[in-house]
Amino acid sequence: MDYGIFSVLPPLFAIILAIISRQVFISLFLGVWLGAVIRMDGNLLTGSMRAIQYLVDVFKEDGNTRTIMFSALVGVLIAYIQKSGGVKGFIRYINEKQKLLDTANRRNRIKVQLLAFLVGVVVFVESSITVLTVGSIFRPLFDRMRISREKLAYIADSTSAPVCILIPLNAWGAYIMGVLITLGVSQPLHLLVQAYPYNFYPIITLLFVLFIIFRQKDFGPMKRAEQRIISTGALHDAKAQPLISDDLVMLEPDDKVRGSMWNMIIPIAVMVLMMPVSLLYTGWNPDLFTADMGAGNMIITALGNGSGSTSVLWAVLTAMLVAAVMYRTQKLFNTKQLIDLAFKGIGSLMPLAVLMMLAFAIGKMSKDLGTGIYLAEVSKSFLHPGLVPVILFITASFIAFSTGTSWGTFAIMLAIAVPMAQQFDHALPLAVAAVLSGGIFGDHCSPISDTTIISSMASACDHIDHVKTQLPYALVAGALSSVLFLVSGFLA
Repeated sequence: MDYGIFSVLPPLFAIILAIISRQVFISLFLGVWLGAVIRMDGNLLTGSMRAIQYLVDVFKEDGNTRTIMFSALVGVLIAYIQKSGGVKGFIRYINEKQKLLDTANRRNRIKVQLLAFLVGVVVFVESSITVLTVGSIFRPLFDRMRISREKLAYIADSTSAPVCILIPLNAWGAYIMGVLITLGVSQPLHLLVQAYPYNFYPIITLLFVLFIIFRQKDFGPMKRAEQRIISTGALHDAKAQPLISDDLVMLEPDDKVRGSMWNMIIPIAVMVLMMPVSLLYTGWNPDLFTADMGAGNMIITALGNGSGSTSVLWAVLTAMLVAAVMYRTQKLFNTKQLIDLAFKGIGSLMPLAVLMMLAFAIGKMSKDLGTGIYLAEVSKSFLHPGLVPVILFITASFIAFSTGTSWGTFAIMLAIAVPMAQQFDHALPLAVAAVLSGGIFGDHCSPISDTTIISSMASACDHIDHVKTQLPYALVAGALSSVLFLVSGFLA
């Protein structure tokens, strides 16, 4: 059934209500409920029953369940690292080597933010791992330097998907190449490399983060957040509702524990390294390889065929196990203390797990209503050849914003962009880049995006505060990208 304009209402309603009310959980559920009522032809009773079923059906998908498990279990790793003195040791090392904790020194504030940016760029294997690593490592440093958690969430979010989309040899690149192969593209890696110079939004976003860091010229809600923590030391706005409890964030080791930075670095390094290893393992299928396929193409194929949700879950479980063995060997904790810490960490992140469940539910509901397909079809009716790239960019942005998923947007829009570029005799790399940029832009702005949610969690800031402080910066990068796609469309 074609729901037309009604397919757009539920996700938009949830997003607007969340921003106005700051009640993310209620807003997402009401968005799911509205979509279910629309699907049930306006019947409130059966619509309400269908809304509950949407939540139950989330766990029918193995990938959803694994991601929700990851969202809860990552709290265990955070609790272990905090209580073991890993963060305490890292902060002491940074202060001894760089003398960075002088909050009055403007250069030190720049160095800390730049260091967070560089870590986000280096950890490019998977966006969730990127934001988790940046948030967990630098949150205590940002707090002590009186740099807002909203700024940390912005840096973490802006160096996750934007970096991942520019690197072909990771799960993102492999997924996109897999989609292109199904569309008949014979050399997807070559096409991606050709598209990278036109991938304006990720490039502008990364440059804009550097501009904000070096110039220290914040504006809008971010400026108010920075003024708040500098003048009062308050970590949150008065109405804030952080996704991660400060009880976990402030979990300090015992006084007798001096703390070693390796208690933090080793578990996180294990988690990061396990991601590509797990992708290779889960995606390695000899039936997919041909006789003339080189080792590089075999690796890319395996990465593209690997399970991202499985790999993320395995990565955090392995890091937890390594951390537990390390701390038990050091006699920092006994077995009972490790178990107690694990339950404390899980309990602290249960709100995040529930939020992820709601995000998956509203994504499935939007798919059932055909939200993305409707928006894509509408955009076809007013296209001029020169407008193809900018229209693809804007349409992909709105789909990703409304559905909270860039990967789903890529699957929908690349199937439209490739034949459209060929039909209008437009440069195919430019059309592909417009879809990729639009998907990242919309996902970056969306309150129901999993990357946005995890960025808020990892930085321990209020989710809506993160969205509101990041949005003006994302809109600036998006506006510049739109102009470049418009100009490129007429020059192509």
